[in-house]
Amino acid sequence: MTQAPFDCVHLHRIDPSINMARFYRVTMEKTLFGETVIRRSWGRIGTRGQSLTLTLATDADAQRMACEMERRKRRRGYREPGVS
Repeated sequence: MTQAPFDCVHLHRIDPSINMARFYRVTMEKTLFGETVIRRSWGRIGTRGQSLTLTLATDADAQRMACEMERRKRRRGYREPGVS
């Protein structure tokens, strides 16, 4: 199965009943040295949150990992901002 090129995904999970307002962002970028990195950011909406950067050997590995990260968050209820 071929996947569309991954660039960036920004997701929210909001549940007022338990005072939850979270964001999750995954971006795939190239470094100055040609390496592919995945940058993950997460936290409460309205804050800077936290971030983690992973360096991967190939674009294909980075593509697979980024898509898997997005899939896991969507299974936990994260959606695009503005989508119910």
